Formats: sequence, structure tokens, C-alpha cells
Amino acid sequence: MKQFEYVRPASIAEAVAAAAQPGSAYLAAGTNLLDLMKGGVSRPDRLVDVTRLPGLDRVEPLADGSVRIGALVRNANLAHDARFAKAYPAVAEALLSGASAQLRNAATVGGNLLQRTRCAYFYDTASRCNKREAGSGCDARDGENRLHAVLGWSEGCIATHPSDFCVPLVALDAIVEIEGKSGRRELPLAELHRLPGDAPERDSALQPGDLIVAVRLPASARTFATHARYLKVRERTSYAFAVVSAAAALRIENGRIAEARLALGGVAAKPWRADTAEQVLKGATPDAASFQQAAQLALAGAKPSGDNAFKIELARRIVVRALTLAAAGTPARVPALPASPFASVSGALHV
Repeated sequence: MKQFEYVRPASIAEAVAAAAQPGSAYLAAGTNLLDLMKGGVSRPDRLVDVTRLPGLDRVEPLADGSVRIGALVRNANLAHDARFAKAYPAVAEALLSGASAQLRNAATVGGNLLQRTRCAYFYDTASRCNKREAGSGCDARDGENRLHAVLGWSEGCIATHPSDFCVPLVALDAIVEIEGKSGRRELPLAELHRLPGDAPERDSALQPGDLIVAVRLPASARTFATHARYLKVRERTSYAFAVVSAAAALRIENGRIAEARLALGGVAAKPWRADTAEQVLKGATPDAASFQQAAQLALAGAKPSGDNAFKIELARRIVVRALTLAAAGTPARVPALPASPFASVSGALHV
């Protein structure tokens, strides 16, 4: 392994100053970064350990009805927080469907947002990968690509973003709080991750030294609590990354959809918000015909990037299923197999 400098700052300001230097990387739980370092995919000159920074490990209800989630909150702790799970059930379900229990106990909210793609060619340093080495090419284009992107991809990169957590967050208009060299700023989570375009090596809108300090869900996100689900199709239900996933949230009044939120995972280099589908659902009856129309619109721009045309139809069906489950109502318990199409509702209590 390449030798590196290890820095443990005492404050956020110290952390930003240290990480702004070239070759630096932030270290929290390391559930993704350390694997990348061991494989030679990531070779930082300096690790800036933020695990002991004060005030970043709390879930805080705010006076305006929103909730602020510190970047160092553990995934498992957030998912099992009874108040949080009751108010944002789709987020809790997404968290519990991600990785293994051991990893959820270690992984942090901030790290989850910034995890790198799980494309096998990105992890294989003998393969060409524009995301790992700009301008080198993309071996995934002519390789094993059945799980790759069907929306927003470019000739330079067809990788997908692996997070489950981000999908319902994007659907619910989450905000990311960022501390940088010029102070603190906010960014909609939907704008944090980048599509590959002609610069696939850039995963996010973050600048050198930028540190995610919190994620905030607005008060409006709570209004979907009674009709919100996350659904994930994966090749191994015990734990695996999504082939396709969908977060659906509805506000139903007088038998009609007053407002809808819909986002997809496993289909692009970022969580994919289906804005057009949301608009057509507004005012519609929550029935199969409306959901089918929304699914068609959600995947209207999809095209295969390889041997993965099946993902387009699969995504349409998952959208319909997620909307149907959301319309039926959030279950009182998180399913024993969270987010699985095969799950019963016998599981852990939300409340």
C-alpha cells in the first residue's frame, strides 16, 4: 500500500484546511475508501480523519419541522431511530436494505452519499476506466455491462451510483450542508452528484476540501409519511446493490393524488428524480393506469448502454410496484426483508 500522511483535525475548519491540499481524502468509517486503497484504486497522499469532529453525530429536529442529520450519524442508528423512521419511512427502509448489518453499523450518512461506483472495471486497475483515470477509455462499454446505466450515461462512462439511501432523499428534496474554504453553503442533494458527460472522473459538485457536515430533510417530507415506500430489486436479497430501485411517496386527499414524489436508483450515475412522472400523477386517481403512465414517463429517455435493455422494462415495473405499495399505505412495521419485492410486512416496528 502506498504510504500516506494521517491527520486528525480537532475542528471542521482544521479539517477543511487539511483536506484542501492536493492528494487529500476524508476518512470516516472507511467502508468504501479503505477497500479502494487496498485495491490501488484510490491512492491518497493524506487521510483527514473526521470521525472525532464534534457535533456531526446527531439527529436534530428543527423548529421549522425539518430534521438535520449529522454526516457522522451511523446508517444503522438512523434507520432504527423510531421518530425518524415514523416520519420518513421510505428513508429508513432504504437504509435497512443497504449492505450488511455489520456495514450499516459502521457506515456514515456522509460517506454513503459519496461512495464510489461499484463498476467492476472501476475496481480493476488493469482495465480502462475514465472515472478512475481520465481519458483512458471505458472497458465497460464492450464488457460485462448488464447492470450498468440506462439513463444519463455517456460514451465515456456507463457506471451507476450505488446508494440506496440517496434515492428517497432525492425524492424528498433533501438538502446537503457543506463546509468549504469559503465557508458553509447548501446544495440540493439532487445537484450533488454529476452525470458523466465529458468529465466522468468528477463524481460530484464538491470542490477540494469541501466537507459534507449534514443532510437536512424539509418539513414537507413528513407529509408523505403515510404513503411512502422504497423498493429494490437485487440479485441477492440478503445484501447486494440494486439492479433497479425506486422510492415512491404520495400525498392522497379525497381519493386523488395531491402530490407525488418519485426517484429511481441503479439506473444512472446519480439518483434519478422522475419530475415529469410526478407532474402527471398530481391530481390523478391512484390506480394502475396512472401508475403505468408515470412509469412510461419516468423511463422515457432510457436507452441501453450494453447488454442491459431488460433494466428499462424492469425499472418501469418497479416504479408501478413502488407506487402501488405507497398508495396502499406505509405499513406499521418495516418489512422483515426491507425494500424487497418478496417481503411480508412482518418485521421491525416503526414506532
